Amino acid sequence: MSINLKNLIPVLDAKWIGSDADVFVDHISIDSRSLQNGSKTLFFALTGVNNNAHLFIPELIEKGVQNFVVQYIPENCNGKANFLVVKNTLKALQEFAGYYRDLFDFPIIGITGSNGKTIVKEWLNFLLSPDYNIIRSPKSYNSQVGVPLSVIAINEKHNLGIFEAGISTVNEMSKLENIIKPTIGVLTNIGSAHDEGFENLEQKIKEKLLLFKKSKVVVYQKNALIDKCLIQFSAENHLNDRKLFSWSFTDKSADVFILKKENKTTFTHIEYQYKGETFDLEIPFQDSASIENAISCLLVLLYFKYDFDTVQSRMEMLYPVEMRLEVKNGINNCSIIDDSYSSDFQSLKIALDFLESQKKNASKTVILSDIFQSGFSNEELYTKVAQLITDNKVNRVIGIGATISSFAAKFSNITTFQNTAEFISKIESLSFNNETILIKGARSFQFEEIVSLLEEKTHETVLEINLDSISHNLNFFKAKLNPGVKIMVMVKAFGYGNGGLEIAKLLEHHKVDYLGVAFADEGISLKNGGIKSPIMVLNPESTSFPSIIQYQLEPEIYSIKGLNAFLKIARERNLKDFPIHIKLDTGMHRLGFEENTIDELIATLKGNSTVRIQSILSHMATSDEMKHYEFALSQINLFEKLSSKLISELNINPIRHILNTSGISNFPDAQYNMVRLGIGLYGVSNDPSEQKYLENVSTLKSIISQIRTIPAGDSVGYGRRFMAEKETKIATIPIGYADGISRLWGNEIGYVVIKNQKAFILGSVCMDMLMVDVSEIDCKEGDSVIIFGESPTVIEIAAALKTIPYEILTSISQRVKRVFFR
Repeated sequence: MSINLKNLIPVLDAKWIGSDADVFVDHISIDSRSLQNGSKTLFFALTGVNNNAHLFIPELIEKGVQNFVVQYIPENCNGKANFLVVKNTLKALQEFAGYYRDLFDFPIIGITGSNGKTIVKEWLNFLLSPDYNIIRSPKSYNSQVGVPLSVIAINEKHNLGIFEAGISTVNEMSKLENIIKPTIGVLTNIGSAHDEGFENLEQKIKEKLLLFKKSKVVVYQKNALIDKCLIQFSAENHLNDRKLFSWSFTDKSADVFILKKENKTTFTHIEYQYKGETFDLEIPFQDSASIENAISCLLVLLYFKYDFDTVQSRMEMLYPVEMRLEVKNGINNCSIIDDSYSSDFQSLKIALDFLESQKKNASKTVILSDIFQSGFSNEELYTKVAQLITDNKVNRVIGIGATISSFAAKFSNITTFQNTAEFISKIESLSFNNETILIKGARSFQFEEIVSLLEEKTHETVLEINLDSISHNLNFFKAKLNPGVKIMVMVKAFGYGNGGLEIAKLLEHHKVDYLGVAFADEGISLKNGGIKSPIMVLNPESTSFPSIIQYQLEPEIYSIKGLNAFLKIARERNLKDFPIHIKLDTGMHRLGFEENTIDELIATLKGNSTVRIQSILSHMATSDEMKHYEFALSQINLFEKLSSKLISELNINPIRHILNTSGISNFPDAQYNMVRLGIGLYGVSNDPSEQKYLENVSTLKSIISQIRTIPAGDSVGYGRRFMAEKETKIATIPIGYADGISRLWGNEIGYVVIKNQKAFILGSVCMDMLMVDVSEIDCKEGDSVIIFGESPTVIEIAAALKTIPYEILTSISQRVKRVFFR
C-alpha cells in the first residue's frame, strides 16, 4: 500500500489541516497500542460508547505518527501533525476501504449468513489456496470495523479475496457491500442469531442479500423464502444476468441435488447430482452444520470448474475450525468444548451436534447461560432448549442465569445458579470427572472464568507452528515468480526446526514442484510418512546412494568421485534415466563442480543412459547483501556459462536453478526454470521492507513454574552473575539451553514476554530453565510465557547474538513438542 494523502481529501470529504498533503502512507491503524505505528501510518481516531482514540493522539505524535483522520484536533496538537478532519471517522474508514478496494480488479467471494461464515471462509481459503494468492478476513473480522480492516490488507499480489460480512440489524449491509463489492456471493445458513434486530426472517434475508448487489453468482441452499427474496432482489436491481447457483437435500430443481447423505464411522458419504451426472463425495464430518458448510464450498469449487478428482481430494482434507468452538483438555480426565462467548438458540443446536461428534467421554455435561437473540418467547425458547437437551442425551445441565433458573422445571437433569459467581463458589461440590463438558454462555456471563477453572493446567514447553502462515508466505514468494517458473521448498533440518513431515504434507497440498532435504535420512523419513512429491537430497553421502535409489530420492551430485560412485551402483542395478542433479560451484566454494572440471564431467556423462540430469544448480553466497551485488552477478553469469555448456555438449534440457529466498526478491532476472525457497517460507526475510509482508510461523511458548521474591543483595543462578540491587520478583521458566536457548541470551541481554510485557532474563540460562524479572508484571504461576514469536522475533534474537535466524530456529531441541494448527 502506498497512498498519497492529497488523493484522500475528496474521497473522505475531509478538511485538510497540515503542512504538506503531498505525502504517502503505507499503513492504516486504529490501535494506538500497535508497535507498527510510525511515520507512514494513517491513524483513524475512532470513537465509541466506551472509547475515544483522539485521547491517544498526543502520545502517537510523540512516537512519530504524523497523519491522522479525526473528528476534531485534540488540544495542543494543532501544527504538530497532518489532520484530515471528517464528520465521522468510522464512516471515513469505510469510505477509505471502499476507495482502496476499487484499486484492485480480481474475483472477490463475499460470505454472509447467520452461521458458518468463518468456517466457510477458512475452508474456501484452504480449498482454493493451491491455485490462488488469497486475501481473506482474519479470524472473524466481519463487522463494520472488521470488514474495512480486512479489505485494507489487500495488496497487488493477491488474485482472489474471501471476506465475510456480519450484521445485526437493518441499514448495515449496504455499507459492507460498498467495501467488499463481491463478485461471487455465498449465503450460508440463515438462523435465529440477531433476530431481535429485524422485524421478521424475510427482512433479515433481504438485508443480507444487499451484499450481493454486484455479484455475478449467488451460492445458497434452496428454499421458498430465499428464492422469493432473491428473485425480487434481482428484479429490483435489474440483475438479469446474475446466476443463482443453488443446492438442496429435498428440491430436485436445485442446481446441485443431494441424492443421498450417509453417515459413516468418521465421515459422511454424499451422492450428488450436477448437470445430469451423479458424483460421490466424502466429507470428514458428521454434524449437519459442517456438512452444509462443506456443500457451500463444493458449489464454489463447481463454479470455478474444478474437476471431480480435485474436488474429492481437497474436500476430504477439510479440518475443524476451532475459532468459536475450541476443544481443550480439562481437569480429572474431562474434555472441554469452549463456546464461552456465544449464546443463541441456533448456535446451541450446532454446539450440541459438535459435542456429540467431539466427545471423548461417554458422559456429557452442558453448562449454559441465559439465551439471548432467540426470536422466541421465554416459554417457547426454554421448552425447545429442554427438548434439545433431551434429544442430545445430555447427562446433566448446569444453568446459570435468572431466566434459565426460572424455567428449571422444564429440564429433568438441571442444577441452576443465579450467576457465574455463585456457580464458581460451589464448583468443588459439583464433582467434574471423566465427562465432556460444553461451556456455552453469553459474553456478559464471563464464562471464560469457568473455562479457566476447568481447563487442565499443562506445564510443557511447546513450539506452535501456524500452517496458515506457511501457506501465506509460500504464496507471497510464488507471486514474485514469472509464469511457468517452478518452486523447490527446503524442508531440511527438520523443516528449519519447525517439523519436516507436517510441513511437507502442507507443501504437497500446495503442489510445490520439489522438496529439498540435506541428507538421505530426512528424505526417507518423508517418504515413509507418505510424501509423494519429488525430493532432492542436497548433501548425499556415497554410503547413502543405495537407500536413495531404494526410496526414489534424487541426489545432488557435486564431484567426479561422487558421480562415479553413483554411476557404479546405477549400472549394478540396471537403472535407466535415474534423475540426478548437477551442482556447480560458481563462487560459494562449498560444494560443486568447478569450471576446470566441466570437461571431465561432460566426458563422464556423455552417452550414459543410466542417469538423467534432472537439473543443474548452483548456490549464491551473497544474494542477501547488496554490497556484494557485483559478485552475485558474477555467480549468475558463470552459472549461465557453465550450465549452457553442459546443455549444449550433452544435448539435454534440464531444469536450472540458482536463486534462494533472497535471490527470489533481489535477482528476479535469474529465476531460470526453478527457484529454491528456504527461510522465507518460515517467515524470515533479510529485507526489512519485505519482512512486514511475511507472517510469523513459529511461536515458542512455556509457562511460569514458580515465582519468588528475593531481597537486595541476593543472587540468581549459577555463578551469581545477577545480584539484586533491590527487592526483585523472580519467575522461573522451564526452558533452557538443552531446549535450544543460547546461554548468550541470558544475563539481561534477552527477554521473554509475559502478559504482553518484557521480562528480562536474569543470570545464566540453565540447562532446563531460566529465570526472569517480573517485578513490574502482574502474573502468577502457570501463566503463559512467549520465548519468541511476534515478540521477540527470531530476527531480533539473532541480531543480539550476532548470528542468523536460521540458527535460532534450528537450535530448538527435538524434546520440545511441536503443535501444528491452522
